[in-house]
Amino acid sequence: MRTGFLRALAALPFAFVVGPAAGAQGRDRAALPAAVDSVVQSFLKDGKAAGMSVAVVKGRDTIALKGYGMADLELDVPTPPRAIYEIGSVTKQFTAASILLLQEEGKLALDDPLTRFLPDYPTQGHVVTLRRLLDHTSGIKGYTELPAFGAIMSRHLPKDSLVALFKNEKFLFAPGDAEDYNNSAYFLLGLVIEKVSGMSYADFVKQRLFDKAGMADSRYCSERTIMKGKVLGYDTGPAGLVNRGFIDHTYPYAAGSLCSTAGDLVAWNRALHGGRILSAASYQAMITPGTLNDGSPLRYAKGLAVHGFNGHRTIEHGGGINGFLSESAYFPDDDAIIIVLINSAGPVSPNAVTAALADLVLGKVTREAKPAPAGFAALAGKYAGRMRSADLVVTIAAAATGLTAQLPRQATAQPLRYLGNDTWEADDTRLTIRKGASGAYTLRFDAVYGSTLLARAP
Repeated sequence: MRTGFLRALAALPFAFVVGPAAGAQGRDRAALPAAVDSVVQSFLKDGKAAGMSVAVVKGRDTIALKGYGMADLELDVPTPPRAIYEIGSVTKQFTAASILLLQEEGKLALDDPLTRFLPDYPTQGHVVTLRRLLDHTSGIKGYTELPAFGAIMSRHLPKDSLVALFKNEKFLFAPGDAEDYNNSAYFLLGLVIEKVSGMSYADFVKQRLFDKAGMADSRYCSERTIMKGKVLGYDTGPAGLVNRGFIDHTYPYAAGSLCSTAGDLVAWNRALHGGRILSAASYQAMITPGTLNDGSPLRYAKGLAVHGFNGHRTIEHGGGINGFLSESAYFPDDDAIIIVLINSAGPVSPNAVTAALADLVLGKVTREAKPAPAGFAALAGKYAGRMRSADLVVTIAAAATGLTAQLPRQATAQPLRYLGNDTWEADDTRLTIRKGASGAYTLRFDAVYGSTLLARAP
């Protein structure tokens, strides 16, 4: 579950691979485990994260599968080999796979309206399909963006209490008009799974997914049950790490309440991408992004994002919840898996660790831009809109050979690579800037986990 502005703003890029990967091919395989250790320790050395569990697998070769740092800072307990973490929004792919399994059984269809299963849900005149819930294009307001959620997140209340919190909120946009990362959507999908299957979400995931993939250490998280091997989570305060804030696991639910290990997530990726969980058709549906109403392509499919790390094509999802950050990434061109689980919510990014490990093990990829089109300077200006209930401003400026962009949460303007078809890229954020029939310029802001249209200020 992500409660920050937008996970993808910190994601690392892929696009337009024009040269071979270099570096890993010449590296001695025997030296790789020590090199992985060095990379991971570089992220832990300054104490900004308590500990970490990492798995790096290429084909059938397990290069690394171990814990680093501390599972418990107060008792000086090192991270054990099979450490259990709260994985936050990595949960969403399990929810999506559950929906697709139920579709295979003929119990639902992705284009069914939500009201077929939750007839009392007020859709405010909109038709909200399960498909639009799965790819964050429903327009429903996310509960983690509501100030009132903070007042109940530590209380143990029925699930209906959370639905009541967001169900009457005005839609952010008509379904399919934009993509806005949305925990409410996946909470509702959990309710659909329970109604259609006749099982609790926790039991369905265990029996139909965990057991099938061989994930013996994975389960629905609990803030009450003692879980052998589970590490403690930490948040970051002004002076450093602090004990994490409390959240009742009634609320992350199908959006972010699963617990797992690095080894179990390797098993999951092998099972999911190896054809042991879904039919071929369902698997393709799960990893194939759709489009918005205006035809704009998405890079988020169903519980999984399809983009990349430093030029390596990737099918992945990250997670963040009180005290924990996570990343589960599959690299289809390399048949590789990288799992990064951190028991601290703070400045150490699992995306950055994953990118560094991908460069180390898979090799660095050369990426080049196309020449900037004539008249590119006319695209400069300030573009504004909203995403995840926050103001979003992107400032485009013209440089000598192309454009730069001042993106949210970036300290300085970044040079943009031109990809063609009016689209530019910085890191993994894509900006499509076009002049409409009225003469006004708009910017399509696509950060993988969110896509929205910004208008240029006069």
